[in-house]
Amino acid sequence: MIKAFLFDLDGVLVDTAVFHYKAWKRLANQLGFDIDEEFNETLKGISRMDSLDAILKHGGVSLSQEEKEKYAKIKNDWYLELVNQMTVNDILPGVETFLKESRSIGIKIALGSASKNASLILEKTGILVLFDAIIDGNHVSRSKPDPEVFLKGAEALGVENDACVVFEDAYAGVQAAKAANMLAVGIGSEEVLHNADLITKGLNEMSPSEIITKIL
Repeated sequence: MIKAFLFDLDGVLVDTAVFHYKAWKRLANQLGFDIDEEFNETLKGISRMDSLDAILKHGGVSLSQEEKEKYAKIKNDWYLELVNQMTVNDILPGVETFLKESRSIGIKIALGSASKNASLILEKTGILVLFDAIIDGNHVSRSKPDPEVFLKGAEALGVENDACVVFEDAYAGVQAAKAANMLAVGIGSEEVLHNADLITKGLNEMSPSEIITKIL
């Protein structure tokens, strides 16, 4: 029996990937190199510091830990400038309806995201009140595909792992769900998310009840 839904943030509930891209690209340019959108796709679902390490490796730049922390903060400040302009219009199609319908049928809801700004984003877009638990980058130390964020989500909700369905748009996120012994709905293309139990283009494509029926 499915008792809980756990959602990734970027690409599932909202699309702030372009904000991350703009901020990381600006940082890379400041450090003397560039990144493109294709490279930015490889950063999906991983933490800020892991993303910075990947970018620095890509640019052939070596920094001390102190410098890394300084630049990570600079990037986050640029990112937050964009996030603070978000409104209810920035949630993806069907998200609010899906969350409300899930609650109406007794499904508990948690966030499982690497973002340290998750609560701010959910508040800006008006859906924070629909979540029973928020597990984000402030609560975990390991990035997906490690299952830590989803394991803590299930624990916070008081639900068994195998009674949870995870909604993810990244391959590593689906891996994390599987490692946590949870079912996974891929939001996106079958080509990328072939390891998911069920794939849909967005939360506006199926109702919570239809998801549960199809995935069991």
